[in-house]
Amino acid sequence: MLSSDKVTPQLMITVGTAVIGSLQFGYNTGVINAPQNIIESFYNETWSSRFSEPIPQTTLTALWSLSVAIFSVGGMFGSFSVGLFVNRFGRRNSMLMANVLAFISAIFMGFSKLAASFEMLVIGRLIVGVYSGLSTGFVPMYIEEISPTSLRGALGTLHQLGVVIGILMAQIFGLESIMGNASLWPLLLGFTLLPSVLQCVLLPLCPESPRYLLLINCNEENKARGVLIKLRGTDEVSEEMEEMKEESQQMMKEKKVTIPELFRSPVYRQPIFVAIMLQLSQQLSGINAVFYYSTMIFERAGVSQPVYATIGTGVVNTAFTVVSLFVVERMGRRPLHLIGLMGMAVSAVFLTVAMALLECYNVTVDQGSPIPLVVCKNNRLEPFPLIQQLCGPYVFIIFTILLLGFFVFTYFKVPETKGCTFDEIAAGFRQTAGQGSDKYSAPEEFNTLRGDDPDL
Repeated sequence: MLSSDKVTPQLMITVGTAVIGSLQFGYNTGVINAPQNIIESFYNETWSSRFSEPIPQTTLTALWSLSVAIFSVGGMFGSFSVGLFVNRFGRRNSMLMANVLAFISAIFMGFSKLAASFEMLVIGRLIVGVYSGLSTGFVPMYIEEISPTSLRGALGTLHQLGVVIGILMAQIFGLESIMGNASLWPLLLGFTLLPSVLQCVLLPLCPESPRYLLLINCNEENKARGVLIKLRGTDEVSEEMEEMKEESQQMMKEKKVTIPELFRSPVYRQPIFVAIMLQLSQQLSGINAVFYYSTMIFERAGVSQPVYATIGTGVVNTAFTVVSLFVVERMGRRPLHLIGLMGMAVSAVFLTVAMALLECYNVTVDQGSPIPLVVCKNNRLEPFPLIQQLCGPYVFIIFTILLLGFFVFTYFKVPETKGCTFDEIAAGFRQTAGQGSDKYSAPEEFNTLRGDDPDL
């Protein structure tokens, strides 16, 4: 390891400040889960005061589903907008600017009860979704560009660690004894304001990405060198500067590429396709369904304290993210992703079996005496709102099939990038495109798509 490949206090403070954005994403992913019943009561009360009748069950289900799903819709818009910010304003300044959205969303959600407006809550969820989509682009990019090559995987894992800690925080704060009650749930949703204030205070103390300064912002070599020296805690940054200069020269040779050209050009098609599929493998794995609706699932499965069971899932998620932090540079990204995909596929099968057994049990009891019928009607494990009603207890079969497909894709198409520089990764994809083959014969540092690295 080079002397510049150590974790310095400045590096950890900078990474930690950036990861506040990841924590925000996780918090707003999980915060809507625990107070579901309370928020649904708020919807019913608001509807009744407006129309002098209780809200229809189908409308309530649709409104609740919209409140949950609109976050992801905003996230998609935010993700597509990342490129509009990072190259124009820089990585750090983009994160700083995005906090305006977090402030606005906190106001909308925090005052929705006072204004007796469920529309404000939905709009706030949409805005914080846009913020979260931007953060999921800004934060990993910034962390990767300020991290030494040998530590990029481990420090990059801190983004996901921030996400799962945010989810766990939301689950704990959502306890009825804390903020998950009828009087404090607006504060639970508006809590996102505090981390944003903290990040806005700390970000100006953090440096801009040296890679951005050198590659994008008019080749500010001296400023980039100064940032590297500050982050690495040593003057020995010449090798890293040379690496970035070579990458800069390569970028200058290449013309700017439009989004349609990303998919038409063989040079860019494969890396963009791999990136999209890796993201889809996470978003379509079923984990979001678990975190959005875990309280409802546990409740209808007969768990007496579903909120605590939900917190248990958050603890397990956080624990294994911490484990990955220590093993990612040893095992590599690709093997860990394969293990995760197969593990989730197996878990989805178990979930399906459990839900099917509960459904069968409830149907059997419903045909008995009146008392079990009432109990089981209340605890019936219906599938998740709206579209999942079509699948019944077999909804997770969809995720199982998707996970197995992503496993096959990752095994045959995704390379290992452990220990590779950005330029080596790009060169590997370019060589593959030039060969018209699905298998790399790239430099030894860039392993084949089939994962033939002897160190794995």
